[in-house]
Amino acid sequence: MRTADESFLRRALQLARRGVGRTSPNPMVGAVLVRGGKIIGEGWHRRAGLPHAEIEALKDAARRGERVRGATLFVTLEPCCTHGRTPPCTEAILAAGIRRVVVGAADPNPAHAGKGLVLLRDARVAVTAGVLSAEATRLNEAFNHWIVRQTPFVTVKAAMTLDGKIATASGESKWITGERSRQVAMRLRFDSDAVLVGINTVLADDPSLTARAPSGRVRKPPRRFVLDAFARTPTDSVLISDEFAALTTVVVSRAAPARRVKALAKRARVLLAPARAGRINLRWLLKRLGGEGVTSLLVEGGGEVNAAFLEAGLAQRVAFFYAPKILGGRDARRGVAGEGAKRLADLIELRDVEWRRVGEDLWLSARVGREQD
Repeated sequence: MRTADESFLRRALQLARRGVGRTSPNPMVGAVLVRGGKIIGEGWHRRAGLPHAEIEALKDAARRGERVRGATLFVTLEPCCTHGRTPPCTEAILAAGIRRVVVGAADPNPAHAGKGLVLLRDARVAVTAGVLSAEATRLNEAFNHWIVRQTPFVTVKAAMTLDGKIATASGESKWITGERSRQVAMRLRFDSDAVLVGINTVLADDPSLTARAPSGRVRKPPRRFVLDAFARTPTDSVLISDEFAALTTVVVSRAAPARRVKALAKRARVLLAPARAGRINLRWLLKRLGGEGVTSLLVEGGGEVNAAFLEAGLAQRVAFFYAPKILGGRDARRGVAGEGAKRLADLIELRDVEWRRVGEDLWLSARVGREQD
């Protein structure tokens, strides 16, 4: 049975989701102010550097002419208690005279976790924590991973036939899945801080990696990364010649010809990364991206790139779209290639598995690895 606390916290979660794709490197947060069982103010965090959800809710209540003192605040994430780009929300809560605070998820930052709640309790504010905690935590799974590990939360995405093929032997892949699946995949791209592909995808498909709104309008895409150890990206490829070329980074190795690197650097950012046997060091790259504030990375590579992330234990989630088709063929391209597991005991396990019907296709979303991972 749903309690009143859950109902109001669920509304706060709805508000928080309005910030999808916009708040990074901050988390998505929603807040609701309630007095006498009635909502008197609402807010959500819109973008890093702008007021937090709690402040937006207080402002909304003021616009409505509502009295806040003695009200209850429902917020999806523990209020901050430290100075950043904005003042701590705990100060505003105490100054407003809020009587009770109901929280969904604790602050995942080990340096701050629980401190905001302790501060409020010490000030004699009633605090209830952990309401809809699983949903509130899942909302910010990318931020939670990044703030603790300082590397992006990696999702490997692929569109495949039922027998796991992403293209014919000649590379033909448009389109395996249906329009609705592609719309969902576009949304995943829009929700991510960055998208990554391998050089083989660039050479075969010349992708734009842009994000289109339902209206068809091209939105500003996330940052775009190309794994290209030998600087083979054509200088006329879309990724380094369109209006968003400044958002593209071509990751090369020392083995790349200087002439090619120089030509690419005139059109996009070039990042020199350590490599072995012609393969970019992905752990190094993820640490670099995390340090640049990339909290979420969508990998849209071919089978080899997908396998590289999965086999190295660098992916946290998969998003696999399956069309009701069978391609067959020993030389057809697979969604996950690589060396593969030599024993069943070495299989990559998935958990928290969700299957959804998307038009005629199936969408599998799951976490990678065991719970402790």
